Amino acid sequence: MFTRLLLSLVVALTLASTPSAAVDSRPETPTTISHAKIISVDEARILLETKAARVFDTRNALNFGKGHVPGATLLAYKEKSEFAADFDASQDSFDLSKLPADKNATIVIYSHGPQGWKSYKAAVLSARAGYRNVLWMREGFAGWTALGLAVE
Repeated sequence: MFTRLLLSLVVALTLASTPSAAVDSRPETPTTISHAKIISVDEARILLETKAARVFDTRNALNFGKGHVPGATLLAYKEKSEFAADFDASQDSFDLSKLPADKNATIVIYSHGPQGWKSYKAAVLSARAGYRNVLWMREGFAGWTALGLAVE
């Protein structure tokens, strides 16, 4: 009986400490964004198929390596700021120099999904930096895979 209880506790603690559990505990990102546009997974897919946009994945290298939107470029957003629309960007790290030099270029930014704050923050900072065609795929990689779309 004690062994079974101990095993159950170990399994529960292991599941609670997984990255997906950490993401699920985050508040959802805003449903609006200033100076950028929220697009659906299907809209992003069309932009990719027509080569009308560059796509950037703001997750970390480990998650990118496990699978990403075809043709996406890794542009990891390292966040330490709070999960809030008025986040303090000075606490975070995001290399804007990896974005296209042309500030009129259409860029699609995504991360995990509606609770993936990295892409929201990256889209906000990209717009603040003067990019005029920032598209935020709020549904993220979770939305992409939920539709059964190809991954690399």
